[in-house]
Amino acid sequence: MSIEVGVKLPGKVSGITNFGAFVDLGAGKTGLVHISEVSNSFVKDINDVLKVGDEVEVKVMSIGDDGKIGLSIKRANEEERPVRERAPKKDFSKRPNNNYNRSDRPERSGGGNYNRKPAAPAPKKEGFDNLMSSFLKDSDERLSSIKRNTEGKRGGRGGRRS
Repeated sequence: MSIEVGVKLPGKVSGITNFGAFVDLGAGKTGLVHISEVSNSFVKDINDVLKVGDEVEVKVMSIGDDGKIGLSIKRANEEERPVRERAPKKDFSKRPNNNYNRSDRPERSGGGNYNRKPAAPAPKKEGFDNLMSSFLKDSDERLSSIKRNTEGKRGGRGGRRS
């Protein structure tokens, strides 16, 4: 009997390790069933599920270049169950285009966005001269404040110099 990927074969458990079970397939061939491929449910200890000498049906999952054969018990039993018919896929190509701007969206009721800052009051209309004079006054106050705070820090030891 030839061993190919996807074929189901009878086998006999010839050895058990903490990561899986070795299965003798006959004709001098042995494959490994990884612990994750033993059962559909979680297997903490493989000794709870399999014993040396157990007859099992396995499915060949892979054949490595070095001759290693990957097997699965759960996939061999999986196909025996009736396959449920899937629902047909929906065709979304005929849906209307719902890309619209935020301004087109209806307003939500029941509150608002609490993360937004309240809107600033509208600035009073002032002439350019008034705006410039208030800016210069504010700027002069800031500069004098900076000079006062930095003059005492210059000169190293001692206090302020006059």
